[in-house]
Amino acid sequence: MKTVHVSGKRKRAIARATLSEGKGIIRINSMNLETYGPELAKMMVKEPLMLAHEFTGKVDIDVFVQGGGWHSQADAIRLVVARALVEFSGSKALKQKFLDYDRHLLVSDIRRAERSKPNDSKPRAARQKSYR
Repeated sequence: MKTVHVSGKRKRAIARATLSEGKGIIRINSMNLETYGPELAKMMVKEPLMLAHEFTGKVDIDVFVQGGGWHSQADAIRLVVARALVEFSGSKALKQKFLDYDRHLLVSDIRRAERSKPNDSKPRAARQKSYR
Protein backbone atom coordinates (compact mmCIF):
# COMPACT_ATOMS: atom_id res chain seq x y z
CA MET A 1 0.00 0.00 0.00
CA LYS A 2 1.50 3.30 -1.18
CA THR A 3 1.41 6.38 1.09
CA VAL A 4 2.49 9.91 0.18
CA HIS A 5 3.25 12.79 2.59
CA VAL A 6 3.27 16.35 1.21
CA SER A 7 3.29 19.84 2.70
CA GLY A 8 2.65 23.29 1.30
CA LYS A 9 2.25 26.92 2.38
CA ARG A 10 0.28 29.99 1.42
CA LYS A 11 0.91 33.20 3.39
CA ARG A 12 0.74 32.07 7.04
CA ALA A 13 -1.23 28.87 6.35
CA ILE A 14 0.61 25.55 6.41
CA ALA A 15 -1.04 22.36 5.16
CA ARG A 16 0.24 18.79 5.49
CA ALA A 17 -1.41 15.99 3.56
CA THR A 18 -1.21 12.22 3.74
CA LEU A 19 -2.53 10.40 0.69
CA SER A 20 -3.07 6.64 0.72
CA GLU A 21 -4.97 4.07 -1.28
CA GLY A 22 -8.61 3.89 -0.20
CA LYS A 23 -12.24 4.66 -1.02
CA GLY A 24 -12.07 8.37 -1.92
CA ILE A 25 -12.51 9.94 1.52
CA ILE A 26 -11.13 13.48 1.90
CA ARG A 27 -10.74 14.81 5.45
CA ILE A 28 -9.53 18.26 6.48
CA ASN A 29 -8.57 18.56 10.17
CA SER A 30 -10.52 15.31 10.80
CA MET A 31 -13.62 16.86 9.19
CA ASN A 32 -15.21 15.55 6.01
CA LEU A 33 -14.72 17.79 2.95
CA GLU A 34 -18.50 18.20 2.55
CA THR A 35 -18.77 19.85 5.99
CA TYR A 36 -15.65 22.01 5.57
CA GLY A 37 -15.78 25.84 5.77
CA PRO A 38 -17.15 28.33 3.25
CA GLU A 39 -18.51 27.10 -0.09
CA LEU A 40 -15.75 28.89 -2.04
CA ALA A 41 -13.05 27.13 0.00
CA LYS A 42 -14.72 23.79 -0.65
CA MET A 43 -14.81 24.49 -4.40
CA MET A 44 -11.12 25.52 -4.37
CA VAL A 45 -10.16 22.25 -2.68
CA LYS A 46 -12.20 20.24 -5.20
CA GLU A 47 -10.41 21.74 -8.24
CA PRO A 48 -7.43 19.34 -8.31
CA LEU A 49 -9.78 16.44 -7.49
CA MET A 50 -11.94 17.22 -10.52
CA LEU A 51 -8.91 17.51 -12.80
CA ALA A 52 -7.55 14.17 -11.58
CA HIS A 53 -10.92 12.39 -11.64
CA GLU A 54 -9.30 9.03 -12.53
CA PHE A 55 -7.70 8.86 -9.04
CA THR A 56 -10.35 10.46 -6.83
CA GLY A 57 -12.27 7.28 -5.99
CA LYS A 58 -9.11 5.27 -5.33
CA VAL A 59 -7.35 7.42 -2.71
CA ASP A 60 -8.00 8.74 0.79
CA ILE A 61 -6.58 12.18 1.58
CA ASP A 62 -6.03 13.39 5.14
CA VAL A 63 -5.10 17.07 5.43
CA PHE A 64 -4.03 18.96 8.54
CA VAL A 65 -4.00 22.74 8.08
CA GLN A 66 -3.24 25.56 10.53
CA GLY A 67 -2.52 29.29 10.52
CA GLY A 68 -3.69 32.06 8.22
CA GLY A 69 -7.24 32.82 7.17
CA TRP A 70 -9.78 30.53 5.53
CA HIS A 71 -8.79 31.63 2.01
CA SER A 72 -5.06 31.04 2.41
CA GLN A 73 -5.83 27.74 4.16
CA ALA A 74 -7.94 26.70 1.16
CA ASP A 75 -5.07 27.69 -1.17
CA ALA A 76 -2.59 25.66 0.89
CA ILE A 77 -4.92 22.62 0.92
CA ARG A 78 -5.42 22.91 -2.84
CA LEU A 79 -1.63 22.98 -3.29
CA VAL A 80 -0.92 19.89 -1.17
CA VAL A 81 -3.79 17.87 -2.65
CA ALA A 82 -2.52 18.53 -6.19
CA ARG A 83 1.09 17.79 -5.23
CA ALA A 84 0.09 14.58 -3.46
CA LEU A 85 -1.94 13.37 -6.46
CA VAL A 86 0.97 14.02 -8.84
CA GLU A 87 3.46 12.27 -6.53
CA PHE A 88 1.11 9.33 -5.97
CA SER A 89 0.37 8.81 -9.68
CA GLY A 90 3.87 9.52 -10.95
CA SER A 91 2.18 10.75 -14.12
CA LYS A 92 3.86 13.46 -16.21
CA ALA A 93 0.56 13.98 -18.06
CA LEU A 94 -1.29 14.80 -14.81
CA LYS A 95 1.48 17.19 -13.76
CA GLN A 96 1.26 18.96 -17.13
CA LYS A 97 -2.54 19.07 -16.86
CA PHE A 98 -2.28 20.83 -13.49
CA LEU A 99 0.37 23.27 -14.78
CA ASP A 100 -1.72 24.12 -17.85
CA TYR A 101 -4.84 24.67 -15.75
CA ASP A 102 -3.23 26.77 -13.00
CA ARG A 103 0.46 26.88 -12.13
CA HIS A 104 -0.36 27.57 -8.46
CA LEU A 105 -1.74 24.04 -8.12
CA LEU A 106 1.86 22.76 -7.97
CA VAL A 107 4.05 25.83 -7.41
CA SER A 108 3.57 27.71 -4.15
CA ASP A 109 3.18 31.48 -4.03
CA ILE A 110 6.32 32.83 -2.34
CA ARG A 111 4.93 36.29 -1.52
CA ARG A 112 4.89 37.03 2.19
CA ALA A 113 3.81 40.01 4.29
CA GLU A 114 6.51 42.64 4.74
CA ARG A 115 7.66 43.15 8.32
CA SER A 116 7.24 46.47 10.12
CA LYS A 117 10.31 48.69 10.21
CA PRO A 118 11.83 49.81 13.53
CA ASN A 119 9.98 52.75 15.14
CA ASP A 120 7.19 52.58 12.56
CA SER A 121 3.67 51.32 12.85
CA LYS A 122 3.42 49.86 9.35
CA PRO A 123 5.82 48.31 6.83
CA ARG A 124 5.69 51.19 4.34
CA ALA A 125 4.21 54.25 6.09
CA ALA A 126 6.95 56.43 7.58
CA ARG A 127 6.55 58.45 10.78
CA GLN A 128 5.16 61.90 10.12
CA LYS A 129 7.31 64.89 10.97
CA SER A 130 5.94 68.26 12.08
CA TYR A 131 9.11 70.42 12.44
CA ARG A 132 7.24 72.61 14.93
